Amino acid sequence: MPLTEHELTVALHGAAKAVLAAQSREVRKGRKDVDTVWDEMDRVQRFKLLDSLGDQLLPVLVGLPDVTVEPGTRPAFTDEQITDGVEARLGDVGGRLRRKAVVATRVALVRTALAHLPPRTDPDALLPPTDP
Repeated sequence: MPLTEHELTVALHGAAKAVLAAQSREVRKGRKDVDTVWDEMDRVQRFKLLDSLGDQLLPVLVGLPDVTVEPGTRPAFTDEQITDGVEARLGDVGGRLRRKAVVATRVALVRTALAHLPPRTDPDALLPPTDP
């Protein structure tokens, strides 16, 4: 079953906050929470971050194979499926070493996004997940 629009949005926001946490000195030093830094960003800053990550993540997430997801669980993909999805949508990025580094980075980013997917409450993905 393909990922829903809500699931893609949650995955993208989760990956964006993870990238923001890695980039923000205040978060790395423990002075601020990533949600606080996210709330302090204006709409344009958030858009730029989400847009840049969306160009990298969304084609891969949409291109992942359909898997059966039991209610109450998250979709699970193998490392090979994720790597194949990244490599299929990568294009020309330069030499062999650079390509290998970009693939490894994007695979890690896709895994981060997939880790933020909410558990499916409806087997047909017709209802949005409820917040606990």
